[in-house]
Amino acid sequence: MPRRGFSDVSPGAIALLGLLSFSLLSPLPFALASAPPAVISNPRVTPLRLEISLSRRQLTLYQGQTPLRRYPVAVGRPGWETPVGTFQVRQMIRDPAWKNPFTGVVIAGGHSQNPLGRRWIGFWSDGKNWVGLHGTPNPESVGQAVSHGCVRMYNHDIEELFEKVHLGVPVIVVR
Repeated sequence: MPRRGFSDVSPGAIALLGLLSFSLLSPLPFALASAPPAVISNPRVTPLRLEISLSRRQLTLYQGQTPLRRYPVAVGRPGWETPVGTFQVRQMIRDPAWKNPFTGVVIAGGHSQNPLGRRWIGFWSDGKNWVGLHGTPNPESVGQAVSHGCVRMYNHDIEELFEKVHLGVPVIVVR
């Protein structure tokens, strides 16, 4: 029997081969598309951390051992000290509302007199009260020990930092 080339195969046989190939391969793209995305891990990317020095009134953003940026901050005043220890970012809120702990009056998020400014990064809670990083409508307070435990930042600095960190980033507060 002579050997046949591809051009000698009937059009019906080619169509049947095409349908068979398509039916066998068609589940593959669907399976790939519906599979969960692979976790891409880059061992060269070093995790971020925040370190707050209460005495220097300074927050430093680190990547590994490398300081990326330093920010001036205000910290808790005597009797309302910022807690010392190792914490982690637990809340991130754009335009947070603020409730006065003494009167219960609420100032809406985004309001020019909101003492939290435009961003909130919460890192400590006793289950009722929170301490975090936030902006301030009183930029002259930055560099002072004047807050009720929170860490105040210039609004442009907290907005920048907010875009760089994420939930779970360690926050280390030292004297």
